[in-house]
Parts: sequence; structure tokens; C-alpha cells
Amino acid sequence: MSGEQKPERYYVGVDVGTGSVRAALVDQSGVLLAFADQPIKKWEPQFNHHEQSSEDIWAACCVVTKKVVQGIDLNQIRGLGFDATCSLVVLDKQFHPLPVNQEGDSHRNVIMWLDHRAVSQVNRINETKHSVLQYVGGVMSVEMQAPKLLWLKENLRETCWDKAGHFFDLPDFLSWKATGVTARSLCSLVCKWTYSAEKGWDNSFWKMIGLEDFVADNYSKIGNQVLPPGASLGNGLTPEAARDLGLLPGIAVAASLIDAHAGGLGVIGADVRGHGLVCEGQPVTSRLAVICGTSSCHMGISKDPIFVPGVWGPYFSAMLPGFWLNEGGQSVTGKLIDHMVQGHAAFPELQVKATARCQSIYAYLNSHLDLIKKAQPVGFLTVDLHVWPDFHGNRSPLADLTLKGMVTGLKLSQDLDDLAILYLATVQAIAEAMAKMSKAGKVVFPRLQDKKYYDKKYQVFLKLVEHQKEYLAIMNDD
Repeated sequence: MSGEQKPERYYVGVDVGTGSVRAALVDQSGVLLAFADQPIKKWEPQFNHHEQSSEDIWAACCVVTKKVVQGIDLNQIRGLGFDATCSLVVLDKQFHPLPVNQEGDSHRNVIMWLDHRAVSQVNRINETKHSVLQYVGGVMSVEMQAPKLLWLKENLRETCWDKAGHFFDLPDFLSWKATGVTARSLCSLVCKWTYSAEKGWDNSFWKMIGLEDFVADNYSKIGNQVLPPGASLGNGLTPEAARDLGLLPGIAVAASLIDAHAGGLGVIGADVRGHGLVCEGQPVTSRLAVICGTSSCHMGISKDPIFVPGVWGPYFSAMLPGFWLNEGGQSVTGKLIDHMVQGHAAFPELQVKATARCQSIYAYLNSHLDLIKKAQPVGFLTVDLHVWPDFHGNRSPLADLTLKGMVTGLKLSQDLDDLAILYLATVQAIAEAMAKMSKAGKVVFPRLQDKKYYDKKYQVFLKLVEHQKEYLAIMNDD
């Protein structure tokens, strides 16, 4: 390095998903230099109860961070940031884990975002029709934190609730673990806890739903210091956290983001110049971010609040300062694909054949679909097979957690062709219409024949949920 060149600067990002933790090392230009991932444990002690361990998650964060900084001058690492799923972490007054389960296992102190144990509680919250609900699409989701907190108070009073000192959204737990600062991020509190960036907490809401405890202690357990995402926390990495992560004390740590929102920020803020895209030169409010993982999420921002029934938000300054955020999507879409594929009779055969080709099972399925499509486009293989994907309820726009999955068009055969077509029908249901992908710089328009076909598939899709509601009404008729 010549004397005129500035020292290289590096940054570490840690992403905690549903099943694994990932870390990336990037340089000051945003170029990815190193990547590592590590699985994390999950427990399902009973149906709709999904739990994790904050200690296990932190240990995985340490493993991946140490891997990506190997061979790097640690003095050149200038910042660290966390994003994570919006799961609920419970600690006592000394910051030790508390059990969120009937078994009393304090190691399992995280209620995962996809946990649906608090159905009764969320129904009662929605019956209040409180004004804060207008900022979550009119109906609160069971995935949010208020119903989970109420469930803990009503079901684990002695072993958890009475001993609790801190309730963290998982992204905020990680930034606290790194810095010792208990300040929460606007991203988590606005999107999952009913906090208002403009007005703060609404005392009347918590009193109305039976959680007046938080009002009495000035919200110390859930956050009375709130910072915008990306704000620098305290004095940076503590010596203890630095040892855990393999970094140096004092490195700046940013206030966190929910995982989907970190992706949304990256997509909406992306530099698209030079690719000839129609969005070049257009305001960021014209962009839509689609984030796919264990769930799928569609995110857009606006200068003014937009209220849409069944669509989460509008959330002020939750992702981008000064802008309102709306988000829609569907829960556990990635998990649904795994569920459909792994539960099929031909799955063992698929595993053997994919392994023999050194391919993932999904790469093999995609190639197999190309083999059996014959003269027609791949999507036409599902002309007689249709899936309604709400196996875990509907997040938006129907906001109905009671909905179930549906499949119509099943046959007695259970070979690899059937598995591949069921996989395709599931993907189509999640997407509502298949989209062709292309390299940057080219806008792809659907062929007329394809559009007619998917318009018909969409009409079937709508009929499926209509029929499901009719069947429910028949069974509930006295």
C-alpha cells in the first residue's frame, strides 16, 4: 500500500434467519469479501409452539464472525451490524434466560416469530378495535409481540412473567449483547410492538389488553430508549463481546433491523444506474422490494401514510428515516415448499438422484420439470393441479390466521414426476403467477399465451379460498 492510499475499511454484517446465522465481510465499496453460515437450533415442543435459544444464536453469531474476519487486520474493521427475525427473547433482571415453555427449560427462552400459540390472545386484542391497530392493517397478527407477551402473562406467570426483566426483539437482543446498551431500534418497536416514532407508546392500548404492567414501570422491560436503525450504540463493542466475536473492543455497532427490512433497505436503496432499467431516475417511493426466505415479504415506502386493510403499516421511519413503510406477504412460504417436497412419497428417490448429480434437491426438481414439460412451457404442467398455500394461516392481505392449505387435483400415482409437479404448483401458489427472470438491463414481458394461462390459474386460486370459507360455514352451521 502506497503512502497516498487510504487504509482499507471493512464492515461486518450478521444476519440471523429462521434456521441459520450468516455473516458477511464487505469493504468500503460494498464488495463482498467473505461469507460464512452456521445452523441454529429450533424446538417445537407442541403444535404451533416454536422456540429457540438466545445463547445458541449468539454462539452461532460468534462462529460466523470469527470465520469471515480471518486474515483481516482487525484495526481496519470499522463497523458491525445485526439483523434478525422478529422473535421474542425473554431475560430476567440479571439478563439470564427465562423459559418460554411449560417444561421450564430456560435454555429455550425465545418464542419464534412463526409461533402461533397466542391465537386466543390476538383475537381478544383485535376485538378491542384500538386505534393502534390501524397501523398494522387493521388486524394484529399472532406473529407480533403483544399477543405473545399476553400469553406469557396468562400461562407462565410464576416461571417466566413475574421474573422477567427484559423482553427483546431478537435484533435488539443482539445489539444489546454486543454493546450492553438496552436501547431498542425503531424498526422492531414500530413494526412488531405498536410503538409510534412520532408519539411513542400508547398507554391506553397496553392497559386495555391487560398488560398495564409495562405502563407502570415506564416501559423499562420493553424499551424506553429508542434509536433509528443504523444509529451508533454506546461505546461500541464491549471487551467481552469483542472476545466472543473475535473483534476489537470499541468497534461501532449499529442499531439493528428486522431481517426482511434489512433486505428491503438494500433493494429499495440499490444503485441501479447504468443498467438501462425503467426505474433509473425514478424516486425510491416507486420501488417495490420482494424479500424471499422462510417467508416472503413485499415492501414499499411512501412520503405520506397509506392505510390498506390487511397490509402491515403504515410504519413511520421503521426502515428509512422520514418515510412510511407498508409490507405484505405470506408466512413460512419457504418452509411450505420444504413441507410439500419432503412429505411426498418420492422424496427419498429425489434425495438419492440429487446427491448422485451433486445438486440440491431443488436444482434437480427444476431440471426434472424441464425434462417432462414436452412442447408446452413448464408452468402448464399444473393445469389440473392447484394449491392454496395458507398452511399456516394468511398474513396478508386477508389477515386470517385460521385459513388452512388446500390441494386439488391429486392422483393415486406418487412418482418423481408427481413430486416435481406438486413442487411447481406450490411455487405458483406462493407467487400467484410465475415470473421469468432475466439479467439486469432487460425488462421481460409475459407471452400472451402465458398470461392467459396464469389469469385462469389466479381465478382458480381465488375460488379455492372462497370454497374453504363456504366449507367452514357449513361445518359451523347449527
